Amino acid sequence: MRRLPLTFVLFALACGRGAEPELYTVPNAAPVQAGAFAEQGPVTVTANDLDQRTAELFGDALRLDAALPVTLDSVEIAGGDDSPVFDLDVRSFETYDRVRHYVAAFTGPAKSRIADRLSDGTRYEAMIRSKLRAGSLPEDMYYLALVESGYNPHAYSRAAAVGMWQFMATTARGMGLRVDWWIDERRDPIRSTDAAVRFLRGLNEQFGSMYLAAAAYNGGPGRIARGLNRYADDLEGTNPDEMFFTLAEKKYLRGETSNYVPQLIAAALVAKEARKHGLVIEQREPFAYDSVWVGGEVPLAAIAKASGASLDVIQELNSFILRGMTPPMRARDSIKVRVPVGAAASFDSVFATLDSAAVDGARIVRAEKNSTWATIARTHKIPAKALLQYNPKVKPAKSSGRISAGTAVMVPSAEVYAAALSVPDPSIERYGTGTRTHVVRQGENLSVIAKRYRTTPASIMRLNRLKKPMIFPGQELLVNGNPAPAKPAPKKKATTPKR
Repeated sequence: MRRLPLTFVLFALACGRGAEPELYTVPNAAPVQAGAFAEQGPVTVTANDLDQRTAELFGDALRLDAALPVTLDSVEIAGGDDSPVFDLDVRSFETYDRVRHYVAAFTGPAKSRIADRLSDGTRYEAMIRSKLRAGSLPEDMYYLALVESGYNPHAYSRAAAVGMWQFMATTARGMGLRVDWWIDERRDPIRSTDAAVRFLRGLNEQFGSMYLAAAAYNGGPGRIARGLNRYADDLEGTNPDEMFFTLAEKKYLRGETSNYVPQLIAAALVAKEARKHGLVIEQREPFAYDSVWVGGEVPLAAIAKASGASLDVIQELNSFILRGMTPPMRARDSIKVRVPVGAAASFDSVFATLDSAAVDGARIVRAEKNSTWATIARTHKIPAKALLQYNPKVKPAKSSGRISAGTAVMVPSAEVYAAALSVPDPSIERYGTGTRTHVVRQGENLSVIAKRYRTTPASIMRLNRLKKPMIFPGQELLVNGNPAPAKPAPKKKATTPKR
């Protein structure tokens, strides 16, 4: 699945120390004028429309099959003066079968799961709405994170998409997030929300509709653009938001994408009328923190001690740190980490009193002759898998499993290893086998991409329905052709020996 300037929190490059607490408030959403959209007929739904990942989030009861114990006729549509205010046009689509199905499911078989996930979301709601508003996007796109991950910063899909906003590694890096062995900012609620807002804003500008932007976020901009081209005659004169439902009705979109926007609309309808539907949404403590600077290879346990907080609290505030300590850096470098509100004032002085054993997260040893992971692990009394986790670039001999003598091996402390996250390699990508899409990298333009694929900027603009030659990092483009082969190295000219 998965741009424009926003003010956001930097954890490694921000200037200054002792930052003010990051606090957000939820403003009143601006209303949208509903009723400007034409009514659409019933949508035929099938049992296989819903992706497995959605079932994992909300339960198997959400599958669109005949056996589902949900009576669509029983779904009441709210109205009148007491109706909530939306800044997405949900009212024009609340009677569509796909939307009504999910309203019924969210308030029936999946009611408790939805309530739990909406309760979890309240921890991040003020922050997300604030960033959406700053990005000139509807604040009710907040519910997209419910559909994506249930507001879980550590969500991991079968396609290797990660975090609350479910970014793939390549797209995340294109959006400016750090994703490597030590740090994965897709798991950071703040930075990943910044990236999601930039991405959604770019998609909205490309397609002129938040619902098409949401579908492109899920299914890829290239596929949405191709569908708009294929059915251009049928879509002529159609409101952009309604175009999504037309594409879904024509069975052009994948099942998951066809149900993605209806889930978003249903989530907004249910969440904003929770009392009417009998949902109890508990308010969690808002996500807030102070920031401090520390060096490389500092254990999260040491940061917890210096801040007077539990390790669990520090891990949750710094969910982007994967290996239980700050990443290795040059001696004079430092990294910004998060501590509870109010803890920054005394952090430096308390941290200075900790002994070296508490603040040194790892040490480097040299492999001896015939060393293996098992022998080094026994010597330092840690599990062998810990060494694998902290030395991803060290490759033992395939035949013997031995590590070359003299190889530098990082040995983490027991506290560091205990605080490490058990997560897959962040570099894993599970895209399809097609080679006709390109994820835009920082600094690229249409001319550069067109040259690489031996096509023209005009062709790329046509394929992706781009009205302007504007692209943004992380955007997935359809391209017409395969990458140009790498140029062979120039052959050296033969020379005649001097006599």
